Amino acid sequence: MKVMLFAISLLLILPVVSAQDKLENLVALKQNSQNEIFHSLGKAVKAGGFYMKDYWVWDNTVIKGDDGKYHLFSSCYPDTIVFHPGWMVSSEIIHAVADKPEGPYHFVNRALTARGAQYWDGRSTYNPQIFKHNGKYYMFYGASTHPFEEAKRNELTLDSKWCIVARSNKRIGLAVSNSLNGPWQRMDKPILDVETNTFYSFLTSNPTLVINKDGSVLMIFKARAYEGTKHGQMSLGVAYANNITGPYAVLNNKQPVFDAKKMGELEDPFLWKDKRGYHVVFKDHKAKYTGELGGGVLAHSVNGLDWKMDKDPKAYSKTIQWSDGFIEKRGQLERPFIFFENNKPRCMFFSTMDGIGGFENGTSSGVVAIPFEK
Repeated sequence: MKVMLFAISLLLILPVVSAQDKLENLVALKQNSQNEIFHSLGKAVKAGGFYMKDYWVWDNTVIKGDDGKYHLFSSCYPDTIVFHPGWMVSSEIIHAVADKPEGPYHFVNRALTARGAQYWDGRSTYNPQIFKHNGKYYMFYGASTHPFEEAKRNELTLDSKWCIVARSNKRIGLAVSNSLNGPWQRMDKPILDVETNTFYSFLTSNPTLVINKDGSVLMIFKARAYEGTKHGQMSLGVAYANNITGPYAVLNNKQPVFDAKKMGELEDPFLWKDKRGYHVVFKDHKAKYTGELGGGVLAHSVNGLDWKMDKDPKAYSKTIQWSDGFIEKRGQLERPFIFFENNKPRCMFFSTMDGIGGFENGTSSGVVAIPFEK
């Protein structure tokens, strides 16, 4: 009884944070930020983005088509299986279209589907990024395979056979098409495979790229190394190719440029380039640089190999303001992607989930669009 009375009295003396207080705190945080992304991010479009009933939706890359419309490539899988690690074993890359960059986007077709366990990307495809180059469209993506039957909801865990095999089979691939509507011609081998005794001996995933003026390509990718019979933490490396179809070689003496053991775990990179050099934004997985688990970090490089964190590194927060004024801390806000139009950042996209945080606590997921303020 005494414990209950103490708890009630404590609640009575704690300040109540109103919606107005939350708004003022968020606005002040952005206004005082010297980070070029965070300072300029506007309100999330409530009626925009992309969602699909009965499906988990994740990943986001947007390109403007010759038809003047905006084309989103994402991934999805039925919500009858768990979100995580469901994407690892049953995901497909899908295509949606909108009349304006912030959406809403409407489903058009399935771009990459399951094509059989014998293929390296035969059971699951995800993490797309689309480019137009010399009249063709190039889709870089992550994928995996496994030799098992379809998993039931209560069977699919991180320690299940599906996840263990599919995770170790994660690789990076490339598909080519003459049209955003497909068909997409896939390669029968990954463009970036694993290599023994390296930081990418276990898996390669999450590709993000810049195509340089000479046609060469710089790629940042996520990797894990074998540590005995298990995998280690997530590190980020850089690969390079003289042309878009490869071959791709890992630079920096096959060492990571963001080493998890030295710099903490960083995930979901998005890379771009301007006259100042290369820039990357990624998820601060352990709150090392932003003080927020899952917040965004911005870093810069002249050559793509030597990186420095921004002087004010926090690039985004999981707390957002919707276009109707509602302030909300999202359970997850990941996979950042910036859509540029006329060489200016127009809109930032995220994969997002409701709930209190943690994939196991979400009930729906989708893509949210946050325009940049002019």
